[in-house]
Amino acid sequence: ELGWISKVHVNRPAVVRHTEQIKKWKTVKGNWQAAWLLKAVTCIDLTTLSGDDTPSNVHRLCFKAKHPIREDLLKALDMHDKGITVGAICVYPARVTDAVNALKAAGCNIPVASVAAGFPSGQTPLETKLAEIKLAVEYGAKEIDIVISRSLVLTGQWEGLYEEIRQCREACGEAHMKTILATGELGSLANVYKASMIAMMAGSDFIKTSTGKEVENATFPVGVVMMRAIREFYWQTGNKVGFKPAGGIRTAKEAITWLMLVKEELGMEWLTPELFRLGASSLLEDIEKQIFYHVTGSYALQHDLAMA
Repeated sequence: ELGWISKVHVNRPAVVRHTEQIKKWKTVKGNWQAAWLLKAVTCIDLTTLSGDDTPSNVHRLCFKAKHPIREDLLKALDMHDKGITVGAICVYPARVTDAVNALKAAGCNIPVASVAAGFPSGQTPLETKLAEIKLAVEYGAKEIDIVISRSLVLTGQWEGLYEEIRQCREACGEAHMKTILATGELGSLANVYKASMIAMMAGSDFIKTSTGKEVENATFPVGVVMMRAIREFYWQTGNKVGFKPAGGIRTAKEAITWLMLVKEELGMEWLTPELFRLGASSLLEDIEKQIFYHVTGSYALQHDLAMA
C-alpha cells in the first residue's frame, strides 16, 4: 500500500522537543524501580556479536540468560520462583548450535535468535541472504534478526524493499523475524517511518532500530517515529508488531525510559517479551548492580557480580 507512505512528513523539531521532555522524566524509585528493572530483564535479547565469539563464551552467556539476577537477590525481592530469564539469546549463525545445545543442557526454553541476511551491512546478494536465513533456522534459531538494504530506502525503491523483506519472511518459516532498519543510515526520520511501514507490510514480527554497529544506534527520536508507525499499522490492520531498540543501551535508567516510552506510545499490552525487546550486551550488568544496591543498600564490588 504505497499510498500509506506517499505523503509522509515527519515534523522533526516537534519530535526532538518531545524526546527532550522524555529525558527529563523522573525515574521511579524503590520497589517500583526494582519491578521495572525485572520487567526490563525479561525483555532483553542478551547478545554477543563479536568476531572472537567461541563456544565457551556462548555457553557462559546462556548460563547468564537463565540466571540473569543472583538468586539471593531475587529471594530478597520474593521473585525467586517467578522464572525470570532474559527474552532471548542473540548470536551469529555460526554460534546458533552452541547456544541451542547449551540452553538444552541447562533445561530451559529461552529462544535463540540469530542475525542474518548480510548482517550488519546488508551488502550481500539476496540469494546469499536467504541461504543464510535458512541455515540459521536449520541450526535451531527460533528468531531471525535480518537487516535491510539501506540503498533501497535511500533511493526510494519501496517495492524492491517490500519484496526483499517478503522473501526473507518466507525463508524464516516458523521462526519470528525481526527487521533491522539501521535507522542511523537512512538519512531522515521520514525514511525511518516509511521503512518501518514497508517492513510491517512485508510480514515482520518486529521492527528493530539498529545493528549496534552503526555510528548512531537506538535514539529516542527514531524510537518515537517507529512506535507511531507501529500504532498506525495496528489501527489500519489490527496486527500488533513488536518493537526492539538496540545499540548503545547500557544503563538501567535508559532501559526504564525505553519501557516508559513504549507504555506511553503503545500501551501496557506492548510491554511483554512477545512485543518488546531490548537489544543489549552490557545492559544486564548495570541492572543487576542497581538491584544489588536496592536489596543491600551498598554498591556491588567486582567479585559480588562475577557473572555480570
